[in-house]
Amino acid sequence: MERKNIWMTYGEGELQELHKITEKYKECLDKGKTERECVTLTVEMAEAAGYRSLEAVLEEGKALVVGDKVYAVCMGKTIALFQMGQEPISKGMNILGAHIDSPRIDIKQNPLYENEDFAYLDTHYYGGIKKYQWVAQPMALHGVVAKKDGTVVNVVVGEKDTDPVMVITDLLPHLGAKQMDQKASVVITGENLDILVGNRPMEKSEDEEDIKEAVKANILKILKDAYDMEEEDFLSAELELVPAGKARDCGLDRSMILSYGQDDRVCAFTSLFAMLDVENTAKTTCCLLVDKEEIGSVGATGMQSRFFENVVAELVALNEGESELKTRRALQNSRMLSSDVSAGYDPLFADVFEKRSAALLARGISFNKFTGSRGKGGSNDANAEYIAKLRKVFDDANVAYQITELGKVDAGGGGTIAYIMANYGMEVIDSGVAVLNMHAPYEVSSKADVYEAVKGYRAFLRME
Repeated sequence: MERKNIWMTYGEGELQELHKITEKYKECLDKGKTERECVTLTVEMAEAAGYRSLEAVLEEGKALVVGDKVYAVCMGKTIALFQMGQEPISKGMNILGAHIDSPRIDIKQNPLYENEDFAYLDTHYYGGIKKYQWVAQPMALHGVVAKKDGTVVNVVVGEKDTDPVMVITDLLPHLGAKQMDQKASVVITGENLDILVGNRPMEKSEDEEDIKEAVKANILKILKDAYDMEEEDFLSAELELVPAGKARDCGLDRSMILSYGQDDRVCAFTSLFAMLDVENTAKTTCCLLVDKEEIGSVGATGMQSRFFENVVAELVALNEGESELKTRRALQNSRMLSSDVSAGYDPLFADVFEKRSAALLARGISFNKFTGSRGKGGSNDANAEYIAKLRKVFDDANVAYQITELGKVDAGGGGTIAYIMANYGMEVIDSGVAVLNMHAPYEVSSKADVYEAVKGYRAFLRME
């Protein structure tokens, strides 16, 4: 079943809407390079659209009624938005679920050291990456420093044109013969991903003795002046290294977007756009943006935590009265699109794809009936009846879509949050945007697919 390139189907009005959506999407990518930044941006956009925090709603003590808009945040890294539908919440919700963490390089808790007049920050990579792709790239530092007095300082260095950037160094080819003979997995090791942050010693007065590790001391002075930060404050900091620079149009025809973090923020932001657009629905709608998917959805801010379940229990209590049974019904009766990216078909690496089942760029939103790897291990496998309902909804809304798989059967695979939500007994399928260069510092998506994702997510939220 051939799917045609959807650029040829658009009229002038659709092209204008596509441009508006994709420009907004690029702005969100620039503002949300970490999970914390994505949550902050989401709260800002949600409150502008009339959403209130769950804490404020609970303090007010009033029942939730049709049309009420609520959001809840977990530790600044996960957020759930809800709009109350015409039916009781125990009848189920329409849920868009995406993750907002992306592969990156994290700074360790005792990171700063000096070696031969170079100052470095020691690192530990996060998520599945090809380590050699992250060297010799301009890098920016994002995150927070939490101090003992309770203050939290936001850190962003490397994004403004006037900011310095940092870099992970690589070996020059003239001396790299041995390196080039190694397997790609060990060309650059995890311990060699330390980031270069300085080379200039701290100046001393004429009567002052030589400063021990003067380059490191100068970096500490810079951090003290800029953020009132001591070396000990690294112990309670969360700092991430991400590629510096903005999302850019890709291709001479400007048909694509090149940016860091599109896995999975291309699905997160398109889900958010749809959630903020759609109102007056039969079912309660939800947009769930979570952390830690890239490392197994673990921890308090990952999908395996009780955060979402606890928030739903609070909403049930505010909508229908406190009831564990109704909370379970609300979860089991729900439908979900696990909004996660699919591996875009790349003709230059055609040997790992089965083309008839591959996700092609500019062919619309991708449905993956199952993910997992080799024999569907570790996957959710959506019911045929659910897929049939979605086909009708998307066809009626004139949304372009494709049914795909993640590469050849024995080539590998991957997982999403779908199987975790399916544990509640709800209908779940993976649905997202095809991406090239997944998990690389810069990933590629089609503007047409971004547009179709927003259209598709809107249609899903309106499902009765």
